[in-house]
Amino acid sequence: MPKHTTTSPMEVEGSGESCETPERINKIACACAVVASIISIIFGYDTGVMSGAMIFIKEDLKINDVQVEVLAGILNICALVGSLAAGRTSDYIGRRYTIVIASIIFLIGAVLMGYGPNYAVLMTGRCTAGVGVGFALMIAPVYSAEISSAKSRGRLTALPELCISLGILLGYVSNYLFGKFTLKLGWRLMLGVAGLPSIVLAFGILKMPESPRWLVMQGRLAEAKKTLLLVSNSKQEAEHRFRDILVAAGINKNCNEDVVKVSNTTRGEGVWKELFLRPTPAVRRILIAAIGIHFFEHATGIEAVVLYSPRIFKKAGILGKDKLLLATVGVGLTKTVFICVATLFLDKAGRRRLLLTSTGGMIIALAGLGFGLTMAEHSKEKLTWALSFSIVAIYVFVAFFSIGLGPITWVYSTEIFPLKLRAQGTSIGVAVNRLMNATVSMSFISIYKAITIGGAFFMFAGIAVLAWIFFFFFLPETKGRSLEEMELVFSKTSDASRSRNGTV
Repeated sequence: MPKHTTTSPMEVEGSGESCETPERINKIACACAVVASIISIIFGYDTGVMSGAMIFIKEDLKINDVQVEVLAGILNICALVGSLAAGRTSDYIGRRYTIVIASIIFLIGAVLMGYGPNYAVLMTGRCTAGVGVGFALMIAPVYSAEISSAKSRGRLTALPELCISLGILLGYVSNYLFGKFTLKLGWRLMLGVAGLPSIVLAFGILKMPESPRWLVMQGRLAEAKKTLLLVSNSKQEAEHRFRDILVAAGINKNCNEDVVKVSNTTRGEGVWKELFLRPTPAVRRILIAAIGIHFFEHATGIEAVVLYSPRIFKKAGILGKDKLLLATVGVGLTKTVFICVATLFLDKAGRRRLLLTSTGGMIIALAGLGFGLTMAEHSKEKLTWALSFSIVAIYVFVAFFSIGLGPITWVYSTEIFPLKLRAQGTSIGVAVNRLMNATVSMSFISIYKAITIGGAFFMFAGIAVLAWIFFFFFLPETKGRSLEEMELVFSKTSDASRSRNGTV
């Protein structure tokens, strides 16, 4: 990325966080992000474990494919509701207590699913867990972004996505281990054990500090400053970050009061008007970017692979429950490993470069998967090369998704919104994310029966091409920018244009 030769007054004033750039990650900030991300492990586990549990649930409860689709997708419909509620909740009671609420909701859902005497109770538990998912997906990355500095924000905000992948992997392993139990006990244990980490998280998060940015929005400046001293690597860095947050919150940056009176807008009132009815040009572009990246994360088919991988592997020629579940564990392992790789490069290579590379690789892998499955399905004899090609394409697709689009969706969408719009703006992105997730998970079986499974992945490849074009034109680079500078990045200044075009 070429160096900028001009700076605006806003950059000079708002670049304090960026000019103090220690490379090491603050241990307390890292601990906060890790603890908050436990909730993402629970969500990932719920997603991953259901892919294998559905095999046993269908056999035990004697349900049909439509009921399986509804069971898989209802989590995300309820998560849509949860994410919209979480934005306003976190603005009102704070980020920490919102995480506690999400943990309690998850616990109730896990207990109901683990009990699950019939389809109705199982669906109730799944719906309850879905509301918890909505809370988790919104609050974990927001808390991580607000607690971290500009230089480490990419890595720390990517932790929730890494933990989702770890949870999915644990869910797949759980399928394999508990699948050896009796039919009635096995899948109930798979679903019920998700309640255990919820209890740990509910108590653990209370030991962590509140988001300093939320504290400033409540006028609790002394507490915010104390927290920033904990999560910054030096007193000077804490002072820079504190002044930037004050300016973003509309408070005099030289204010020395411990507590100041704040307006009602700091509790989330009027935010939707500023997002939809009277947005500034920069906020409008931010909203389009956030909604777009969340839409394409799932419209490109990752949920079809994660949730229905046993069916896809079966189509690719892998038979037997144990072999199917082991192959699915490989998907989870690939996802986790490559998200780990992504977290190392997010703050070095930048969001935009990784995102475009990731999406380009996904296009090739999806087209390859569509070709391989089509050849295998329409051949009268077993084509070993086509089956092997399809299996490799699945892993390549998951790898490219996990090195870019997967983690960057959450990093990017949580860091670009202005302070007072962040929680509810992020919740809108999450709602779109869950809507697309539900759409894919509840329709994939019907789609591949209508246009063949190979045709379904050709369709996803076409959508991935549109995603690449959207990312190229609408998503500027945000690497190294403080949260308070994001409106400047999305403004129509020549500086923002160079940020967008100079990093391809």
